[in-house]
Amino acid sequence: MPQRSKGRKAEALRRNSSLNPHPERVQDPLFLKHAFLDPRDIVQVRYEMLRRVRLEGMSVSRTAQLFGLTRPTWYAARRAYEAGGLPGLVPDRPGPRGPRKLNQEAVAFLRAARAKQPQLRTAELVELVRAQFGIGVHRRTVERALAGEKK
Repeated sequence: MPQRSKGRKAEALRRNSSLNPHPERVQDPLFLKHAFLDPRDIVQVRYEMLRRVRLEGMSVSRTAQLFGLTRPTWYAARRAYEAGGLPGLVPDRPGPRGPRKLNQEAVAFLRAARAKQPQLRTAELVELVRAQFGIGVHRRTVERALAGEKK
C-alpha cells in the first residue's frame, strides 16, 4: 500500500475516532503477517480480539495481551458489541458529553434574569451566575445556554 494511501486512512480513522493510539502494542501474529489487518484501526483490533476468544477459544488474558489491550477492555468491547454490533466498537468521541457547569437551575435563572431585564449584557449575566451559584462560566457558555444551542 503506498504511503500516501496509509496517511489518508490514518486521517480517516482519526476523524472517526477509530485511530488506535498504540498500534505498536498489537502483537497478534495475524496483524503482523497480513496487511489487511491494520493495528491502527481500533475497531478492527477490538473485533479480532473478541473473535479470537469467542471462536478460537483463546483465553481473555492472553488475547488482550496480544492485542495490546487489557482484560477490562475485552469485557467492555464484548458488552459494546453485544449491545450495538460492529458500530458499538467505535470509540466515543473524547470530551464532555454535556454542560458541566450550567445545570438546568442555572439556565432557568439566566432565562428569568434576561426576561426580567432584557438589556442585560452577557458579561453581566456571567457575573450574576458567579454571584448566585459561585461558579465561573465563559460568556459563550451563557450565550449558548440562552440560545438553546449545543456546544
